[in-house]
Amino acid sequence: MGAVTERWVEGGGGVSLCVTERGAAGRPVVVLVHGYPDSKEVWEGVAERLAEDFRVVAYDVRGHGRSGVPEPLRGGFTLERLTDDFLAVADAVSPGRPVHLVGHDWGSVQGWEFATVGRTAGRVASFTSISGPSLDHFGHWIAGRLRRPTPRRAVQLLGQAAKSWYVYALHTPRLPELAWRGPLGRRWPWILERLERVPSVGYPTASLPSDAAHGAWLYRDNVRPRLRRPRADAYAHAPVQLILPLGDAFLSPSLYDDLDPWVPDLVRRRVDARHWVPRSRPAELAGWVTEFVRERDRERGDGDGAATEVVG
Repeated sequence: MGAVTERWVEGGGGVSLCVTERGAAGRPVVVLVHGYPDSKEVWEGVAERLAEDFRVVAYDVRGHGRSGVPEPLRGGFTLERLTDDFLAVADAVSPGRPVHLVGHDWGSVQGWEFATVGRTAGRVASFTSISGPSLDHFGHWIAGRLRRPTPRRAVQLLGQAAKSWYVYALHTPRLPELAWRGPLGRRWPWILERLERVPSVGYPTASLPSDAAHGAWLYRDNVRPRLRRPRADAYAHAPVQLILPLGDAFLSPSLYDDLDPWVPDLVRRRVDARHWVPRSRPAELAGWVTEFVRERDRERGDGDGAATEVVG
């Protein structure tokens, strides 16, 4: 494994973010954003492989891992604040040059925000989305099926509603925090290993119970407001690679059926995998990211990108 350096970056509202970097300086920068209830360690197998060709950055999302916790929690996890954090990290690790973004689960939900809001235009060279939709696109998907119902669309709505059971649970006051700091937090490694077939060596970290308790506010601060009032201008200003695990227990493939009008440059990759692709398929994922990043850098005329070779 190559050397890993650590730094601290001040994010939105003064929250301190723990950031790691590996790989040679001067190469294209790939930023990895983890999901819920993870920390940056979920990317370990992917980051090691990507570092052979890129400068690889991972950071603990606010409230997770070694990053600071916003006070108060309510309102501290909005997509606006998370965008502040991303821009702070991007400016610190790649000043004046766009970064390639990879997000899983809530890291992907954030990534869609970073790839579509105006203030990040020019900072995202490409975006690889894994198991996490844009809340704006999701809101329009729901609205479209309610406005023009058909039997097929009704089945899609009901199917995704059933898969989203945990979202409703996380909106319950206090109970999710009690569960994560108690029996659920202790059992989570076992649950992941049995249901997702992912290795638990070095993951999750000891901070999981607190990470999960804090991260419930990702859902509370964002899901209902965005699904009720999705942005009408949520068009991607960067190329997007959509990695779609067909065995995802939390997201239906049909959720992405209407994505093309929102993303002018879209690559879809359907894979036989479950939700936690960064843990179950790290070598393949690193290869897919490398291929996509290299191709987009060639199109942009980036000499560093053209010089790299495919791995995985």
